Amino acid sequence: MVHSAYDSFQLLTDCPTKIDAIESYGSKLLLGCSDGSLRIYVSDSSGADRSPPSDPHALRKEPYALERTVAGFSKKPLISMEVLESRELLLSLSESIAFHRLPNLETIAVITKAKGANVYSWDDRRGFLCFARQKRVCIFRHDGGRGFVEVKDFGVPDTVKSMSWCGENICLGIRKEYMILNATNGALSEVFSSGKIAPPLVVALPSGELILGKENIGVFVDQNGKLLQADRICWSEAPAVVVIQKPYAIALFPRRVEIRSLRVPYPLIQTIVLPGARRLTKSNNAVVVALEKSVYGLFPVPLGAQIVQLTASGNFEEALALCKLLPPEDASLRAAKEGSIHIRYAHYLFDNGCYEEAMEHFLASQVDITYVLSLYQSIVLPKTTAVPEPEKLADLSLDAPQLSRGSSGMSDDLETFLPQLAESDENSALEFKKMSHNTLMALIKFLQKKRYSIVEKAAAEGTEEVVLDAVGDSFTSSRFKKSNKGRGNVPINSAAREMAAILDTALLQALLLTGQSLAAVELLKGLNYCDAKICEEILHKGHHYAALLELYRSNSMHREALTLLHQLVEESKSNQLQAEPIQKFSPEAIIEYLKPLCGTDPMLVLEFSMLVLESCPTQTIELFLSGNIPADLVNSYLKQHAPNMQGRYLELMLAMNENGISGNLQNEMVQIYLSEVLEWYSELSAQQIWDEKAYSPTRKKLLSALESISGYSPEALLKRLPPDALFEERASLLGKMNQHELALSLYVHKLNVPELALAYCDRVYESSVHQPPAKSSGNIYLTLLQIYLNPQKTTKNFEKRITNLVSSPNASIPKISSATSFKGRGGRKKIASIEGAEDMRISPSNTDSSRSDGDADAEESNEEGGSSIMLDQVLDLLSRRWDRINGAQALRLLPRETKLQNLLPFLGPLLKKSSEAYRNFSVIKSLRQSENLQVKDELYNQRKAVVKISSDSMCSLCNKKLGTSVFAVYPNGTTLVHFVCFRDSQSMKAVSKVSQLRKR
Repeated sequence: MVHSAYDSFQLLTDCPTKIDAIESYGSKLLLGCSDGSLRIYVSDSSGADRSPPSDPHALRKEPYALERTVAGFSKKPLISMEVLESRELLLSLSESIAFHRLPNLETIAVITKAKGANVYSWDDRRGFLCFARQKRVCIFRHDGGRGFVEVKDFGVPDTVKSMSWCGENICLGIRKEYMILNATNGALSEVFSSGKIAPPLVVALPSGELILGKENIGVFVDQNGKLLQADRICWSEAPAVVVIQKPYAIALFPRRVEIRSLRVPYPLIQTIVLPGARRLTKSNNAVVVALEKSVYGLFPVPLGAQIVQLTASGNFEEALALCKLLPPEDASLRAAKEGSIHIRYAHYLFDNGCYEEAMEHFLASQVDITYVLSLYQSIVLPKTTAVPEPEKLADLSLDAPQLSRGSSGMSDDLETFLPQLAESDENSALEFKKMSHNTLMALIKFLQKKRYSIVEKAAAEGTEEVVLDAVGDSFTSSRFKKSNKGRGNVPINSAAREMAAILDTALLQALLLTGQSLAAVELLKGLNYCDAKICEEILHKGHHYAALLELYRSNSMHREALTLLHQLVEESKSNQLQAEPIQKFSPEAIIEYLKPLCGTDPMLVLEFSMLVLESCPTQTIELFLSGNIPADLVNSYLKQHAPNMQGRYLELMLAMNENGISGNLQNEMVQIYLSEVLEWYSELSAQQIWDEKAYSPTRKKLLSALESISGYSPEALLKRLPPDALFEERASLLGKMNQHELALSLYVHKLNVPELALAYCDRVYESSVHQPPAKSSGNIYLTLLQIYLNPQKTTKNFEKRITNLVSSPNASIPKISSATSFKGRGGRKKIASIEGAEDMRISPSNTDSSRSDGDADAEESNEEGGSSIMLDQVLDLLSRRWDRINGAQALRLLPRETKLQNLLPFLGPLLKKSSEAYRNFSVIKSLRQSENLQVKDELYNQRKAVVKISSDSMCSLCNKKLGTSVFAVYPNGTTLVHFVCFRDSQSMKAVSKVSQLRKR
């Protein structure tokens, strides 16, 4: 016997006649005797010490005495009877089925067709009665009054031994098998064969399912006869009767009563020896067993007492099952008992090596995690001010002392992190067992299941504090604030966050002890509350550097993390890191760590980026660019700590966003390029191998920067250039100063590269296309033309003019359109006067007989003993850029001896374009004249309109006749008004518009 589920009590003895049937009605017992009488017994309350019953409709655990006898209740002995409480009827089966009204036992109905019936079943929900006689099954329905109506009558293969309603169907236990009878159409379906020795037995469960007996086995089926589960309820022998009183099934045997649990595997709970037991039935609160002349009541032991028995005997599963049957009004008691049982069960399982199952029960008990962690003495926990919850443990009666722990010194606990079996005492063996792999794995699962709710609560508290801080709550100003990022070792004054810190710290240690380093890293990457001091020492001792870096990151200890990371990188380079030979740390790891810090701590980023700048220059500079660190700050830091990388940074910065780099940085970048080029020039000059057309990579960058950016100072750079070299750079700088003549002279006479001169002119022309002084766009080509035609003039005093420019940087820089002048015979002639040539009418004498400017320049150059003009370059320029040069001015500059045939590539397309323009303008002129004539014609037609004024014509404004007054006509030709009215209306409109404008 596992425990006492029922207490047996003898209700009555010495019944005068043999008891054939028994039933209870409220607190009364109804006995059907063999002489056909019905004896009614009530509790004997004659004793003075009897207390009033708690439930007047329940059997009492007292001796019963005869109240009255109803003689002749039935002609033959009763086979069975049943009280229908919902209808206050007594159903009895004897020679037929009779219904009597309770409590006075008035006969309501006798179903004569049930004569000879041996078994019946009542469906209380629908009021249906089915019974079997011989090989027939009949169905009757209670009409709600005093009568019953026959519904169906079906034939069956053999005599029915047992039957029960199952939903809309009827389960029949016939001689050799079980069958399901469809109560609507009488269809039969076989279930399985019954036993060969014991008669069939059909038992209905409260859920609507059935237990079908097969010898000493009970098989569970649903309402359609389908097997429900593989497990079977096994009795010691074939029972005669089975009744269900949750959570137990009670079976009647000739010499005893067996009580089994309805939970798999349906264990035997209790056996009550009652020799000669003949009948078994259940009442509201008990099970009644009838012997031949006595009656026993089996009264359930209170659930609380059963739970205590089961817990004490170690049958925790049954105890937990009974806890679920406690009434809803005892919810607090139920929770307390379940928690207590779960804890005791967990300890039992833990001591027997079932660690995962033990943790499941600790989890179900809702016990504090510190209680569970007390089983793991070597796991170091942070100091806590949390008060334990004694009410959860109050119901425990453990033989072992109360398990509790404080936070011990970390250095002492770390000594026992790995099993130390040097001592052979019992405590060391127990500690080794608890800290084994299986125990730690079970602990990890337990902590992971508890973690979500605890961390969520801690995070909610942190969010609430942030909100309170934002609104200036004075109450929270004295509390310690703690958030996930930047926690450090700040004290916590929050129970939820204290618990989260304990959980995460313990979980991290358990993961490390079981070799789950990757899982530990993932834990630290997310929101966590690990104690920084404890975990730092543990991770450092175990060489778990990846996890240690994540710990530093999650606690905003970035300087410590970067210092460690730099150390690991250096050790990886020198192959000194032997703790984790597989894990190597590269300089790129420092860069990856620094990326998120660019927006929050740029100085820290700059400080530690210098450590990897030499080994990973490109990645480091990209870090500066992608991190949006102020360019001036980066430049100044690089200038101080890594000047050789300053130019590289400025290059990438400019390539990424030209407008995002300031003028100072642009100037500094150009100065860096120039310094490198001058150093390169000095080296080659010292070796006497300098070539003006030689280009180093830095010089290419310098020339590109001089052309593409504009934030530098050309005057300052011009001072640094040597006088006899770097002419292309000098030309670019002069161009930035609008000294185009000098720049072009350098390209033509110093570099001897006309293509560069032409490209320069193209850049100047294209940049000035959209500027207001439209006529200045062609002057640059005329300047180059003049240089080709007057080579001696443009080279004269060249160095002196440049020296003057450099020495007086504040002097006004003349523009081409107004200050670029050419020296001709009889004085100086400005190009501005030449530009007006297109507006002058050039007579044949001016073009044919008079000398051109080119002739004068040629004569001047001959007088000075200069070189010949560069006619080929002149003709090439005119042919390639004819559409950008004013033809009249160019012709005036050319020497008279220039052959017209050589000018065909220039004059041909120019004259063609001029002719096309003339034709186009002629067409436009004709179209405009035609449009003018059309407008005039429309005007004349409008003026031909005729308005007829009669004596009946009315003014549309004042509604008076026009008569002979002056009138006005609106454009539609039909609206006539007095001129005075029209004038007044226009004045009113003007006044209203002015007032509206004033309101606005």
